[in-house]
Amino acid sequence: MIKRHEVTGAGGVRLAAWEYAAADAPEPAEDAGVHGRPGVLLLHGLLGRASHWAATARRLSPRYRAIALDQRGHGRSGRPAGPYTPDAYAADALATVEQLGLGPAIIVGHSMGALTAWQCAAARPDLVAAVVICDMRAAALGEAGQREWADWLAAWPAPFATLGDARRWFSALDPWSQAASPVRGEFFAETLEEREDGWHPLHAPEHLLASREPWIRDAHWDELAQVGCPTLVIRGLDGELGRAEAQEMVRVLPRGHYAEIADAGHLVPWDQPEAWYREVEGFLRTVESQRRASCSAQSG
Repeated sequence: MIKRHEVTGAGGVRLAAWEYAAADAPEPAEDAGVHGRPGVLLLHGLLGRASHWAATARRLSPRYRAIALDQRGHGRSGRPAGPYTPDAYAADALATVEQLGLGPAIIVGHSMGALTAWQCAAARPDLVAAVVICDMRAAALGEAGQREWADWLAAWPAPFATLGDARRWFSALDPWSQAASPVRGEFFAETLEEREDGWHPLHAPEHLLASREPWIRDAHWDELAQVGCPTLVIRGLDGELGRAEAQEMVRVLPRGHYAEIADAGHLVPWDQPEAWYREVEGFLRTVESQRRASCSAQSG
């Protein structure tokens, strides 16, 4: 079951949000409270799209109202000339929480989406109940990574004649990939759209590079320290977020939790979905238990 929502983001940009539910989930409603299900907002990373979260959303849907957002410049959302800044991405996410009645929401973010998630929590604690940070660094990345990304985007042999060609290139032929990965092939093939001459990227490279600029020069430790809600930092053992940095993020977070998943790289939820579900669902159970205890204490 899929329902599309239209959201107006920062600067009036049109955003597409997608509500994915299992067949036995309650009928989607405009207010998360109607069925007593807390709201969950799922934020993809740079070069992702909302549909990447379909399996996670369906898994959560019996207990949560789970909505995935196509962020500006991605998927079926608008592609304005700009801005592509952390503030703009966070304003879009918070507008989604408010307009769809999700708050206080649990925000789950992968990579860039995780940065947006913790910035939302720091800026509007009234709208964010908990955060899941998946494989996103708090340290600045440096100029070398930006040049590598620009070269990688320019190397895509697009348009691809078929989706099979795209899957094959991203999974096995891409010289920027460290190892062959069918999961990687499927993931990036999903970011393409068919046109008359083949399969093209849904994104504009200049928008992606503009989005990365703040990661290059800015660290985000101070923002993490302002996140007062429960926060899970989760990484793949072979991902981009190293163990030492992840554990320091947990230390800086006032209510930080840590998890790592074996045999997973940067695409943690797709490399090892069952382990991902287990860690996220366990964390959310803890959040619910703490919330119930707090409510009982206040009523008593």
